Amino acid sequence: MPFLDWVNKNHAKETSREVPYHLLKQEAVHGDGSENLLIQGDNLLALKAMMPFYAGRVKCIFIDPPYNTQSAFEHYDDKLEHSQWLSMMYPRLVLLRNLLSEDGSIWVSIDDNEAHYLKVLMDEVFGRGCFIADIAWKRRDGAPNDRKIGPTYDHIIVFARARRGLSKKTCAEEAFNLMQRTEKADSQYQLYEEPFGYDERGPFRKVDSTGNAKGGRFVESLIYPVKNPFNGKEVFPRKGRCWVYSQEEMLAMVADRRFFWGKDGNAGTPMRKLFKTEAKPGMSAPTIWDDVGLNQHAARELEILFGEKASFETPKPEGLMKRIIEIATGPGEVVLDSFLGSGTTAAVAHKMGRHYIGIEMGEHARTHCIPRLQKVIEGEQGGISEAIGWKGGGGFRFCTLGDTAFDERGRINHSVRFATLAAYVWHFETGKPSAATFDKPLLGLEDGVAYYLLYNGILGDRRPAGGNVLTHAVLDAIKELFPHDGPKVIYGETTRLGASRLAAENIVFKQIPYDIKVR
Repeated sequence: MPFLDWVNKNHAKETSREVPYHLLKQEAVHGDGSENLLIQGDNLLALKAMMPFYAGRVKCIFIDPPYNTQSAFEHYDDKLEHSQWLSMMYPRLVLLRNLLSEDGSIWVSIDDNEAHYLKVLMDEVFGRGCFIADIAWKRRDGAPNDRKIGPTYDHIIVFARARRGLSKKTCAEEAFNLMQRTEKADSQYQLYEEPFGYDERGPFRKVDSTGNAKGGRFVESLIYPVKNPFNGKEVFPRKGRCWVYSQEEMLAMVADRRFFWGKDGNAGTPMRKLFKTEAKPGMSAPTIWDDVGLNQHAARELEILFGEKASFETPKPEGLMKRIIEIATGPGEVVLDSFLGSGTTAAVAHKMGRHYIGIEMGEHARTHCIPRLQKVIEGEQGGISEAIGWKGGGGFRFCTLGDTAFDERGRINHSVRFATLAAYVWHFETGKPSAATFDKPLLGLEDGVAYYLLYNGILGDRRPAGGNVLTHAVLDAIKELFPHDGPKVIYGETTRLGASRLAAENIVFKQIPYDIKVR
């Protein structure tokens, strides 16, 4: 598979591994203080900070990164040299990939300036087999007047996290939801009069019963006569066509009145009946979206919310985000946007009952995103609110990036609490995010191994160092309170047990901070 190459690519590839872990500092709680997060800070640092807690948990990622159009927007640096733009995107895509669940998907909005480079870049990061679609989203009504050929569509490039075995579909596609059926789609199903009256099975859509007999689809055995049950005449497929069913299937379907032969029963070629009751509960999504709103609609939504003209050049309409979130997620699943901008992704996810993480570096995290989400909690009726019956409620926590969890020598920051360090240890050992509340030395079991952490005096005052040292007394307490007969990995400041005793107890001891590494 071909790869992109650019100046400083090797450094870009190393960046995702070298990014230090930062602590999150909670600044405020809005509403009921749910799992929803709004984080202000560099998204590269914030994504790394999320890793111990959300790796493999995010179902849908939408990002709208700077388009590199060589124009300067008020809230974004959208004037990056091409190789710089690629170096900016690469480590972020790597971290985003690691946050996705196995059946998760990432949707990236981009224009023609970098779309084709981005596709090849994502082939490298996610794997070419995980590509799902390049969706054309209509963002403006007409072409700009300063161009002889002017763009009216943006790309939304969609990739999955994984593909299962030899399946033709990615794991994400298998989990996708169908689009809601529209009145236009349902109107195709009608009651048609037939020689015997109307079919009691209800309205149906007429579907061609023949296929193209040219090329690879031609099957000689599918060209045979079928008797019209109303006039007794034998009919064949039209020239250049063949039936799409075997003769045995065709006879059974004719007997079951599965074909429409016209109002008077004299149709030359019957049409198969696809009854509305047999149709899929939803619709497959096309790759051209011209019905989910334009940039100008999004700008108007923001103007109504904030009482002034939108200061974002290319905001996304809530209808676009609703379509993506409906397809890619279910209620309660996690949506992430690490280029949150005006806050549309978080606002729509909130209204649709999804958990969300929104990351924004600029000051408009405070001036735009917080006020917008507060209005959502209060029940604002803009965007998709009326369509989905949104009445308000919920909440979110606003955080900023604090100090690094580990200094340049690997020592633990004194601000790190037990639960936070436990999440780092658990993620390092298992590669999984923290699913439980870490409030005791036993962090959990994985593949028959029990993992323990002695830190911050979690066992109480059991000298020395408040139980952070593995002594005979501390080991006895662990065995009494959190017994496990199999192998054990215990992290602590140091151990007073000799190698023979550790071996006899089936213990691997790891010293903090030196044996704590980060993925």
